[in-house]
Order: sequence, then C-alpha cells, then structure tokens
Amino acid sequence: MNKKIIITVAVTGSFPTKEMNPAVPYSPKEIAEAAVESYKAGAAIVHVHVRDPKTGKPDFRIELFQEVLNRIRDACDMVINLTTSGFWLTGPDIMQKRLGPVYLKPDICSLDLGSMNFKDRVFNNPPQWSETAAKCMQENSVKPEIEVFEPGHIRQAVNLINKGLIDAPPYFQLCMGVQWGIEATAENFLFMKSQLPDEALWSVLGIGKDQLTMVTLGILLGGHVRVGFEDNLYLSKGVLAKSNAQMVERVADLAERLGRNIATANEARRILGIRNPE
Repeated sequence: MNKKIIITVAVTGSFPTKEMNPAVPYSPKEIAEAAVESYKAGAAIVHVHVRDPKTGKPDFRIELFQEVLNRIRDACDMVINLTTSGFWLTGPDIMQKRLGPVYLKPDICSLDLGSMNFKDRVFNNPPQWSETAAKCMQENSVKPEIEVFEPGHIRQAVNLINKGLIDAPPYFQLCMGVQWGIEATAENFLFMKSQLPDEALWSVLGIGKDQLTMVTLGILLGGHVRVGFEDNLYLSKGVLAKSNAQMVERVADLAERLGRNIATANEARRILGIRNPE
C-alpha cells in the first residue's frame, strides 16, 4: 500500500448552486481561491469546472479556464486538472470545444469514457471521442484522469491502454453513486477496483451522503480520494460545509488517523508520473 495519499478537491462542478450552498464558487477568482485554500488544507490536486461568473450556469469558455489556471499557478504549485466533460455543450464542433482545456497544458485533464444516462440527460461520449481525446492528451503531455462510472468504462479504458494511447501508469477515478452510474456500495466499490489493470493508480469519490464512506474505503485500501462541492455540499446530515477546504481538512485528518501520509503537490506529480508545470 502506498503510504502517501493524494487528495483531490473538486471545488464547483456544474450542478451545485449558491442557492444550495452559499459557499459554492462561481467566478474564476472564487474558484482559484477555493483551490488555494484547499491546497493549504492538504489537497494536492484541484479538479476544475468553470461557471458563468454572474449567473453560475455551467460554462466552457477557454478564457475562464485560463484565468483559473493562471490564478492558481501564481499562488501555489497545486496540480491542476481541467475537465473535458463538456456535459452542457451544444452545437457544432463539440469535440474540439471539449479539447480546448488540453491545449492550456494543465497537469491533468479528465477523460470520460462511454455514454450513459446521467441524471436528467445523456452524457455523450462516443468511441471516436475517447480515442481522439486520449491521443490529444498524449501529444500535449497532459495526464488523463480516466473517470469511470460503471465497469464497461474500465473495459474501454483497458482497450485504449492496450493500443498505447494512455501512458503508464494509467490513473483512474472511480465515480461511485452518480445517477445513473454504479451505486456507491462497498461491494460495488470492491468490484470496480478488481477490474482495474494491475499497474493502475486509482482514486475514488462518492456522491452526497456516500462521500465519506467511499473515501474511507479508498484510504483503507491504499488508493487516493476526492472530495469537494462538485460531489457533496454537506459536512454531515443537514449541516452544510462552510468551504471545500473544510472537507479536505476532514479527510486529511481521517487519512492520518488511519496511517496514511498526505502527499504534497510535487509528491503527487511523482506518484502519477506527470511533468512539473512550465
């Protein structure tokens, strides 16, 4: 078991609003500040979505990603993971729009494999997207974080690995409890973990009330973990979290109590085999 544990914080996502929790960040400044505060609390990686600064609606303007990236890099050496999900994008050339964040040269970009019903709409990830995105990330020296919501997604990732489109070591995010992906149970978590390639590195997240259970299992079984407002807005039943950093502090304390040391940003880069920022 790797004694060092990487904590990822997903500070805003696409769905949470300030009406749900006033601490949800919208603007690039708010998102970057939430990331840096979480970094100080123990998070090595920040997973970044962007929002319209005024309305909070999901956005994908490349200048917003660039501002968040610049603000974080000006403040600290945190590992930056930009989303390529493009879940809300419409119109022509969606694939190229989704690849926009890769060309900003973050440390990591998320790579979603396989289409699925996702809450109230279809999360469309056709086969040509998976191969094109993997090639683009490889060519730009950006580490893919392979987000998997069901076992078939792992099988598709293994196919890309076997084709040489994902460099070693592959890094998976086990996404547990997303409607309508695999449910967040201990049995399902162990099954998903069992399907990963032997050389794979992995992290786990749980949605809503399942966040603490899933990250505890991740800690105990030697993996890495993700918390943050994208996945959960509550610290406990009926108690809203005051910040993303508060969630990071809790999981960092839990990890240390269970014998895991918190990885720094540069230790996370070494573990994942990714380059230092330019």
